[in-house]
Amino acid sequence: MLSLSPLLSVGVLLLQASQLVFSTQTRCSTFTLRNPSVNAVVANTTFFKANDTVAITNPFSSIDVSDLPAFCRVVLAITTNATAKSTAHAEIWLPEPQAWNGRFLGLGNGGFGGGVNVADLGFVAIVQGFAGMSTDTGHLSSPLDGSWAGPHNDNAINDWSWRALHLSTVAGKEVVQQYYGKPHHKAYYLGCSTGGRQGLKEAQRFPEDFDGIIVGSPANWMAHLSPWGIHVNLQVMPFDSPRFIPADTWTNVIHAEVLKQCDAIDGLEDGILNDPRKCSFRPETLTCRPGQNTSTCLNVEQITAVHKIFSTYFETNQKFIFNGYYPGGEVGYPFGLVGTFAFQILPDYYRFFVLNDTSFTIDQLNDTVIQLGETINPGTMDVVDPDLTAFLGPAHNGKILQYVGWADQLISSGNSIHFYETVHAFTQANTQLDIDDSYRLFTAPGMQHCLVGWLWSKRLRQASMGMPPASLDAEHNIVAAMVRWVEEGHAPETLTATYWNHNNFTEGVGFTRPLCKYPQMSMFKGGNPNDAGAFLCV
Repeated sequence: MLSLSPLLSVGVLLLQASQLVFSTQTRCSTFTLRNPSVNAVVANTTFFKANDTVAITNPFSSIDVSDLPAFCRVVLAITTNATAKSTAHAEIWLPEPQAWNGRFLGLGNGGFGGGVNVADLGFVAIVQGFAGMSTDTGHLSSPLDGSWAGPHNDNAINDWSWRALHLSTVAGKEVVQQYYGKPHHKAYYLGCSTGGRQGLKEAQRFPEDFDGIIVGSPANWMAHLSPWGIHVNLQVMPFDSPRFIPADTWTNVIHAEVLKQCDAIDGLEDGILNDPRKCSFRPETLTCRPGQNTSTCLNVEQITAVHKIFSTYFETNQKFIFNGYYPGGEVGYPFGLVGTFAFQILPDYYRFFVLNDTSFTIDQLNDTVIQLGETINPGTMDVVDPDLTAFLGPAHNGKILQYVGWADQLISSGNSIHFYETVHAFTQANTQLDIDDSYRLFTAPGMQHCLVGWLWSKRLRQASMGMPPASLDAEHNIVAAMVRWVEEGHAPETLTATYWNHNNFTEGVGFTRPLCKYPQMSMFKGGNPNDAGAFLCV
């Protein structure tokens, strides 16, 4: 006689699983936020079962997948200024209770963008078991559009600069505690560009919000980043002038000569400069000779432009403004600041944040305008104070992992180095702290701004572009590396990055390389150049 006990057991398990999903779904659909410490209400909730289609789009971010674990999406409306009646929206994506890792992860924005970062909520937070939070910064816009800040919309600027993220973090943590019935045990943050600036602002102004902050190529000094970017663009503009350099010339002439002069410095000729600071590039070698085809050389004005673009920019009073581009990123530079357009963010900073004059054009930039940006510091957006003691010191013991690509085409990688060095100098001179115990910077050879170009699979938002990390362990995943540092005291010495063939993981691993802790660089020691083990950080 056939025993029914195995079938009954399977039926019981299926029933239990069904009841669990129903229970979680009910918890999600009926969730309300009780007695929050900030003025926040639940606008709506949505429960997504495992492998449901998640298709969400806003002006800043989008996601359209059907392979995520189950989660509850909670949308909050947060009053940021009761007098001005201003509101920011935040989303908290909550894994099922049994899948939650007990941690909170805040996610940053980019540019002037207004919109919840739904891509990172899905591809970073949910897939790794974090309760994730992101804010729309108080408005909706694309990353390039700063018009929402004018005229004189100081309240919106404050929200974008710092207020919306902080209030969303506070409210998000309360959602987590009330939803799961217990608080998170550690809080982390991940952001690049404007998101990097947001992370540093949190560390400086609200050190208790996060335990570990991951910062990519931060736009932390807009009063200097904006004039530098305009300055770089003006070196080659207008596009019909003798000094304009076409994209093909950047790639096939200048980049080829950079590699000829400097590619072998790191011990391997592979088309990548592991540390472009070692490259003393001489563009004069490309000067056109009589009768030479001008598509294979540079005229005198173009040579001058390259020198200025690759140099540190000083104002007439010799005041430091910003670091220049570094040799090695020429393939991406014409699609950054030296193309046929001035990056829209840069003039919009002056049009809507500083001057409130929509007629401003980049050729009107001068010392007075630059100084006005510094003086006003709209929304106190700049983070240049090197004192991060409240976050890094023993009272909080926070950790910062910062990363930047040497080929960054929008924010010179020298900015990350400059900020790190100023914090290092301050910490050394004014505290007993060893900065290496709490703040580390990693440089990525050949990587452009945040997540494009010759891509390392370190920033997990790349998963939406076909480039997930090779592993979610702490060696290959910067979020896991931060968690291990905060919770186990194991600070990363190197990170192993992965390049997928044609930037698509379905085509297999092209090579792996170590990312070295600044100020070290990777040197080829011999062996298989496609394997990270063939390199040393020196």
